[in-house]
Formats: sequence, structure tokens, C-alpha cells
Amino acid sequence: CVVSVTNVPPAHSTIRPGAAVPVNTNNAGVRKAARLGVYRYNNSSNDLFLFKESQIKKAMVQIVRGLKYMLHVEIKRTVCEKRDHSSLDSCHFQREKNLQRMLRCYFEVWITPWTHKVHIPVDHC
Repeated sequence: CVVSVTNVPPAHSTIRPGAAVPVNTNNAGVRKAARLGVYRYNNSSNDLFLFKESQIKKAMVQIVRGLKYMLHVEIKRTVCEKRDHSSLDSCHFQREKNLQRMLRCYFEVWITPWTHKVHIPVDHC
């Protein structure tokens, strides 16, 4: 998992080094970090179905020995069952009313590109 440092917002003179700064929720690094948070959620939940991010509500990034993303994400239940190990990209959201479910999550995803490591210290849904 490699995230380019060019995805980081430009530094401003009012921002202290290492301070968290807002970043566009459509940013490629933010979207990748949100998906990693969803993978973590899916791996720890005992739901029959996989969840997928439906909307990234707010994103911050902090440069601390890599990139630490702090994300507020809405995730929804998909039609894909966990046992099928489907690619989330091809999973559609549930249409059946009694199976629909939406969760609001907060993920902290820490990516160190030069070591290709991802650490997710916080995942609250």
C-alpha cells in the first residue's frame, strides 16, 4: 500500500509541523485510507455481509513518521456475503429495507509509505 506524499495539502505558515490539517475527502490517499478502515471493520465484525464506505464526511491528515489519516466515514451494508470474499468495488449496497444498515465510523489510518506498512490504531463504528 503506497500513498504518495504529493497527496498531502500544502503547508501553511500558520500550521505547526506535525499538526493535523483538513484534506479533501475526494483525495486518492483519503479514499484508500477509508477503504483500509472498512477492511479492518469487516475483518472484526461478525455481520454476514460486507460493509463498504458510502460517504467520507470529514478527513484530516497529519505528517508523523508517515501519513496519519483521521476520517469520519459512513459505511453501509452491501449485498456481498463475507464468505464470498468479494472485491468491495463490485459490491452494491443493500436494497432490501430490512437488510439495509448504515454506521458512522471514525478511523485513524497510519501509513508509512517507505516501509509499505499500515497501522489502524482506532476504528470506532
